[in-house]
Amino acid sequence: MPSLSCAPPNPNFVEVTKRFLMAMPIAQHMGFDITDVAPGRFEISQPFRRELSFRDGAFQAGPIGTLADMAAACAGATMLPDGWAASTIDYTLKLLAPAVGEKLVARGRVVRSGRTLTVAAADVFAVRDGKETLCATALTTIRNFETPRPRQ
Repeated sequence: MPSLSCAPPNPNFVEVTKRFLMAMPIAQHMGFDITDVAPGRFEISQPFRRELSFRDGAFQAGPIGTLADMAAACAGATMLPDGWAASTIDYTLKLLAPAVGEKLVARGRVVRSGRTLTVAAADVFAVRDGKETLCATALTTIRNFETPRPRQ
């Protein structure tokens, strides 16, 4: 996967982006594992849990979409300046194959990073017996915004 040609404006982007994701109650509830962070890239894995399934052994579309959205949005967040955050304003998910396996892996990447809008994508793979199968892909638009500074 090609990397972006520019360095992230925040030298602490890895820790800030991890904190950004894991501060979300949904990320805590689902039990994400952050497995890779780089400029314009973010990878999350989701262990299989029965309550996230369509049927035994198969992930339901909702958790797949959530994982894709989070991976793409966090990929965009890696390129934000200190004191900025991001929020998804639109995403499209295409389910390509049954998501059967012991975990999902979502690999988000920035397509285009801008000051107020970022477009990112994510591919989601079902992992079964160590073999990855592409089960979904998403295209996401993210709104970037400066977070309010505490009053002095």
